[in-house]
Amino acid sequence: MKPLVAIVGRPNVGKSTLFNRLVGRRIALVEDEPGVTRDRHYADAEWEGRAFTLIDTGGFVPGEKDTLLKQVREQAQFAVEECDVIIFVVDARAGMTTADEAVANYLRKSGKPVVVAANKLDNETGQMQSLAGEFFRLGLGDVNAMSAEHNLGMGSLMDSVVSKLPEKVEGEDAEAPPDDGKIRVAIIGRPNVGKSTLVNAILKEKRVVTSEVAGTTRDPIDSEVTYKGNQLILTDTAGIRRKKTIAHQVEQYSVIAALKVLERSDVAVLLMDATEPAVDQDAKLAGLSMDRGRALVIVVNKWDLIAEDKRRQEAFREDLKIALKFVGYAPVIFTSALHGSKVEKVVDVAVELAKQFRFRAPTPQLNKLLDYMVDNNPAPIVKSKPLRLYYIAQVAAAPPTFALTCNEPQGVPDMYKRYITNQIRKTFDLRVPIRLLFRERPGKAKREARKKPHLAGKGGKGGKRAGRD
Repeated sequence: MKPLVAIVGRPNVGKSTLFNRLVGRRIALVEDEPGVTRDRHYADAEWEGRAFTLIDTGGFVPGEKDTLLKQVREQAQFAVEECDVIIFVVDARAGMTTADEAVANYLRKSGKPVVVAANKLDNETGQMQSLAGEFFRLGLGDVNAMSAEHNLGMGSLMDSVVSKLPEKVEGEDAEAPPDDGKIRVAIIGRPNVGKSTLVNAILKEKRVVTSEVAGTTRDPIDSEVTYKGNQLILTDTAGIRRKKTIAHQVEQYSVIAALKVLERSDVAVLLMDATEPAVDQDAKLAGLSMDRGRALVIVVNKWDLIAEDKRRQEAFREDLKIALKFVGYAPVIFTSALHGSKVEKVVDVAVELAKQFRFRAPTPQLNKLLDYMVDNNPAPIVKSKPLRLYYIAQVAAAPPTFALTCNEPQGVPDMYKRYITNQIRKTFDLRVPIRLLFRERPGKAKREARKKPHLAGKGGKGGKRAGRD
């Protein structure tokens, strides 16, 4: 797994602004997917060739003494136990507060590498820089004066972060799990939805401990099984909760362990509870699977408990469509792990998705499809000229990734990207995540350079040609 870097600090110091700046995009509610809460706290980033995963944590809320210490302890312990490096964000304009000092005390005792980011220094004058000086008293080492909003001081900040990351290990940047013929299936979900019971039902033995008490599973447990000639590794993970509900240190380890399992899996089985409507955390877990490009099976467990209530069943289905609309490609299976109902179907679907996960499409067929797509739904106008798509090829599998050569790779609208994705999915019957890359034609820069003399002239054949392009 990539190294983990947490951003911590009290409210309104600019943690989320820094998070968005470092990942290169604004991560919040997805506006074109109404009704879906995807409050993602994890995102991949890179600096000077070193990849890592950033975590945006909630702010520390000051208040009564006991409340403050409790908030500081839970949040700081979470950051300390989870991460390889911590970015401690403070508000340099407001100055140091007791909340900053309380957080610093925990971080200093942890022994974990900490980088202090004195934020909201919106210009580089000596007076503004001097405001960062008082934070040296926290005893956490160098203080990086910066402004996340105005992109000032980011280089030196990230140089400090990368210098403190653990030594790079082979394979930590790998996007796809190992291709050794084994199908890796991660069983994920909130606590007490029946993950361990499902694993036991698949294995037909009591391989893992089950209990009605949420959080029984602490560490991921691998179980190998041969199913219809396929070798599978089933991994039962601990329940994943929102950060603010994590109070016990043992659960903090479980969360990260579950995420690590997700990154080395081919297929994620997201288990839900039929007796509870889909919640934000289910959407978050589905979003994590999609972001990491993993095939996804949505399994609604305990369906037998509402088998006699058709109205309740219909309401659950409708809620599910809305809450997980953004992963509408994922198969949905209604089961009872306790009674073994449709358990084999879960495995059958996981095996099929694992094959699709490593699918490769013939290039000639792809380009015939491209011609069909452009003919039936012409590309839109981008920067006052038609978007032209010249060529498509699959450049990777696990998940299937396609590169399209075009004249304006930065200007392809999201709506047209979805159209292309849906057409590829429909043509090859794929129910796994699909990634699209858009690239310029080779030699475009040289062609543009040759056009410049014509543009500078008055009229003439060359000037007309440049105008048409």
